[in-house]
Order: sequence, then C-alpha cells, then structure tokens
Amino acid sequence: MRPAAARPAPAAVAGALSPVGAPAVSLNGGRSAADGAAVPMSPQDLAEAASAAVAAGAGEVLVSPRTPCGRRSLSPRVVGPVLEALRGAGVRVPLSVPVSVEAEPGRAGRLERIRSWTVLPERAEVGFAEPGAAELAQELLDRGVAVDAVVPLGGPAGPGPMASFLAWPVRTPGRVRLVAELAAAEPALVAGLRGLPPVAVVLYGREAAAWPVLRLAARCGTGTRTGVGDVLHLPDGRPARSNAELVAAAREQLARHAPATAASR
Repeated sequence: MRPAAARPAPAAVAGALSPVGAPAVSLNGGRSAADGAAVPMSPQDLAEAASAAVAAGAGEVLVSPRTPCGRRSLSPRVVGPVLEALRGAGVRVPLSVPVSVEAEPGRAGRLERIRSWTVLPERAEVGFAEPGAAELAQELLDRGVAVDAVVPLGGPAGPGPMASFLAWPVRTPGRVRLVAELAAAEPALVAGLRGLPPVAVVLYGREAAAWPVLRLAARCGTGTRTGVGDVLHLPDGRPARSNAELVAAAREQLARHAPATAASR
C-alpha cells in the first residue's frame, strides 16, 4: 500500500528537458569522500553544490542520497531529506535520483523502497543493465516520476541492456528518456540509436570519455551531463574544484561544439 502522504513532483518540471546548452549535473554519483573535496556528501553540502551548479548553468540535478556513514540509499528517510534540502536551498530545476543496485541490491527491495517514498524527485534513473528494470521504470511512472532509462553502449555490457530497453513498451514517451552511457565518443554508437522509440536522448561518458562524449552530444544536438559523479577533471586536465566549475566548462564546450544553427538559438 502506498503512503497517503506522498508528495508528487512539481507538475511544472516533471519530465522536463533541460534547455539547449544547459547540461545536467551529477553531483556525487558513486564517489566517496576519498575522491576529494569536490565531492559533496551531506544534505547541506549537496544543497550548496546543487545551488552553485544551477547558478553556473546546470539545467537538472542528479543526486545520489547517502546515509550519514556515506552509503548510497533509497530509504525514504534518506531520499526525502536530501530532496527537501535541495528544494529548500532554492534549487528549482528538475531533481533526479538513481535507483540502482548499489543503493538497494535486491530487485524486490528497490520496488518497495520507491513505493515508500513520501517525497518524490521529478525524475529517476533506471539502469537497464540491471534485473527488473522495466518493472521498476513502470512503477516510477505510475508514481508520477519521469524515467531516464540508462543504457551502456560500447562497453563490456554488450547488447543486452539495449535489448532490455527495446523490449519495454514505452507507453508515455514524453516521460521517458534514453540515457546512453558511451564508453567512447564513437559516432557509430549514436547512429545506432536511430529508429528507436520516439524518446529524447541524453549522451554522457565517464572519466576519460566524459569530455569527448559531451562534445559529441553537442554536435548531435542531444542532452548531456557533467559533474563530479562522472568526471573529476576539466577539459584541459586540471582537477575540478567543484561541480559548478565542471558545469561552467561544459557550457563553454557545448557552445563551442554545437552546430551553428543550434548555438544561435
């Protein structure tokens, strides 16, 4: 039974896309405090990092809620306070939470967790390389949370995650995005996305692939993202001091590499 007190995501931004040139920001991802001072962990630090990233031009915020000991969690007692801290700090862009095996290993446990949320994000990431992805994605949609279907391309996962996504009947394409994690900035990987269900596409990479894939996304006109959850260095190789610095660098790269017609909008 779902909690009667559940507060839905604000309708004005639920399922919204970032404006052209406004990347999403992954505030922390799977990082820990051992990865450096640029990684925010506590709700207060996450709220401050989100506010600064949005001020620098981020159009969405992806946050991995953590317990006080730093473990990823989908518990409503962890997710709710983080989302409320960000919104209380004046963050008015869509907020997204990854619903992953790292946060809750069991398939049934993940479903039970999202059913127990009393504070909802606007979006949630569902990894289609993980078991039960379609069921989890549908449950989120039923709760009013838009879905980012994460599909790795060009890496060791092989074709299985894409096959899993294609087997899921997308009945509300306006509330679903295909988020392709590219192992490398290979245009052929993007060309293979043609003819898929009519959903918006986001391209991103991690670590060494992060900036090349962001530039590819600019040329292709898709959504993209940055942030210390994905990469810890700037395009010139210098260590990033914050999520806001990465967002500013991403906006510069997007403006530089976008087609002239898109850049002039």
